[in-house]
Amino acid sequence: EPPDTPKDFSCQTQDMKRVTCTWTEGETYLYGQNSPRYTLSKTSSQKMALCKESCSKQCSCSWDIGQQRIWNVTVTVENALGKKTATDVFDVKHRMCPTAPSQIWEDSTDTEITLNWNYEKNGIELFWQTEVLQPDGKVELHNISDVHSRHKRVTVRGLQPYTEYTARVRCAVAKHFWRWSEWSQPLTVRTKEGTPSGKLDIWREITPVLGGRNVTLFWKKTPSFQANGKIISYEVTWEKLEDGSKPESISFSSVYNSTRIFINNHSYRISIMAKNSVNFSLPSVLIISGAPDNSRKILFCSFLGTEELKKGRVNGTDDGILISWEPRSIYDSYIIDWCNFPSLQPCDLQWKKFGPNTSSAVISSAAFVPGVRYKFRIYGSVANKASLLERKIGYLRELPPLRDPTVRKVDLTYNSVTLSWDSYLTNESQPGFVRGYHVYVSPIQGNCNLKGSKKHIISGDSELCKYTIENPEERSYTVEHLMPNTKYKIVVKAFTGGGETQIDDFRLIDTPYNSNMLYFVFLLVIVPTLVTAVCHWKMKWVKECCCPVIPSPNKSKVLSFQEYKIDSDRVLKINDCIPDVLAMDSNTEAQKL
Repeated sequence: EPPDTPKDFSCQTQDMKRVTCTWTEGETYLYGQNSPRYTLSKTSSQKMALCKESCSKQCSCSWDIGQQRIWNVTVTVENALGKKTATDVFDVKHRMCPTAPSQIWEDSTDTEITLNWNYEKNGIELFWQTEVLQPDGKVELHNISDVHSRHKRVTVRGLQPYTEYTARVRCAVAKHFWRWSEWSQPLTVRTKEGTPSGKLDIWREITPVLGGRNVTLFWKKTPSFQANGKIISYEVTWEKLEDGSKPESISFSSVYNSTRIFINNHSYRISIMAKNSVNFSLPSVLIISGAPDNSRKILFCSFLGTEELKKGRVNGTDDGILISWEPRSIYDSYIIDWCNFPSLQPCDLQWKKFGPNTSSAVISSAAFVPGVRYKFRIYGSVANKASLLERKIGYLRELPPLRDPTVRKVDLTYNSVTLSWDSYLTNESQPGFVRGYHVYVSPIQGNCNLKGSKKHIISGDSELCKYTIENPEERSYTVEHLMPNTKYKIVVKAFTGGGETQIDDFRLIDTPYNSNMLYFVFLLVIVPTLVTAVCHWKMKWVKECCCPVIPSPNKSKVLSFQEYKIDSDRVLKINDCIPDVLAMDSNTEAQKL
């Protein structure tokens, strides 16, 4: 293709002695001896070239200007297929682009940086711009006018103590602005140290001991605390409030963030300050109330007179563990403390403070893991004096119990089974709150449909009967409505908010025959059979006894009457009786009648 018109053609000077023109080459798809050729010349005399160039992409051409100030120059590009030109007319004074400043140095205080440099301005008035890069990435620009001396300086104020900044400088012609110079090499400056601002966040844990209390103090830097230098130590001071005794103090290296002190049962004021090479920070203060005489029996940090502490369980969320409490208007802040690793002794106490209008918070920590019970204490604070309000326990996420209850005793009847198990741990060793127990039972053959149970399907479409015990303190349970002489499988499972372990370790039982049924069968079948056999064996005797051909009053139980007796013989009273035959046994007897 023939060449395009040179793009971005412009000329400028840095020292009023030499002009440099630049332009951008277009693509011609011709190479080697057919590559484009550039010629820069005065427009009025193009036969006399100022310079000739063969370049690629970005092109430039320079020449000495001498005394001439107004220039009209043309750049010509040509190849075998054609040529194009571009023209620039300019006053050299209006095309001044100074060189970048060099040899920059600084002076600083805790809040200011003064940048210094030398620059030969060659009689041209300049103005300057400084760029200060903050640690957070924010950029501040400062413009200053020129001064007549060779030495230049600018002061940047309102900076943070002991903070690293990056600064650089550039300049431009003041009267006929053309372009900014290049930036100087960046200069990294750290401001000097200043007095620490803000206060440390402090907390305590109190343990009653003989004769007083051990107070473990903790401190950390808050977002509002600015060390303004390198912290070299922490100063801990404590003094008795009642008698105005002389304060005691101790200093710790900056590597420490806790200490333990002993105080008696009086009220104390404790303060902690951070120190750098300049000064101390403002003191953070805690007031420790006096302990009662029986402090060895009372956990002082939870002492609230006769008020009973509220206790409760809390639940984990995707973001942490949700803690809520009942707000009270007398407090100006609330504090929640906990241990990231409850099993460690001493525990790594953590705490977080909240404003007076807060009644809930999500406590999160990278150390929180499922299956670990965390304990939280909620304090109300007023005038730097804290009182324990509530206790909470909870899990980030509950897991199934570690093991199942151990069944020690099985009592069987023909239609029930009573299971008894050992006392089951429900403390923090469990990976969840034990809510109760499930009893699963099913016949070896067939499905289960016992009265009072719920159906439960496990793997393989196996169907079980499920009974729920919602009292974790229960130690036995009776399953009723079983079938006699039947084999069953049965198991007891503890469950938490995280569920229960897999149902696979069944216990086999075999219900006995129904003894009541056997007794009924005995009465209904065996006894009549025996009676029949005896009667058949003694048929004659039974017939003579129960059904004689001629009834004898002396033998028949049926014909026993007390009213008529002759000596020892019984006499049949025959009133209203019409006999078929009258027979006389003997005359003697007839005479008596």
